[in-house]
Amino acid sequence: MSQITRIETGKRMSNAVVHAGIVHLAGVVGEPGGDITAQTRDCLAEIDRLLALAGSDKTRILRTQIWLADIAADFAAMNAVWDGWVPQGHTPARATGEAKLATPQYRVEIIVTAAQG
Repeated sequence: MSQITRIETGKRMSNAVVHAGIVHLAGVVGEPGGDITAQTRDCLAEIDRLLALAGSDKTRILRTQIWLADIAADFAAMNAVWDGWVPQGHTPARATGEAKLATPQYRVEIIVTAAQG
């Protein structure tokens, strides 16, 4: 039976769970109230941190879901930050959609699945 490792586990959720060599991150958000550029940078820095704790990195990301509070207003600016962060040749499968996020101060939430190693 494969071991399950939970990282930064709280009462409601873990920030990351590792099972069978796959890292599953919870939805990552930026500092509330910042613009889309700042919040996207915050998200990506937190993703880097959590992947490192799980024994992975951004070159090992398999799949990403990105949720924007206002896709029409924020898609281009979010992509500008994303494109500077994601390593070319290691771009994951990705979906981006619009959703009402947990609070109106959040502009972006990113969910990541990655391989360890």
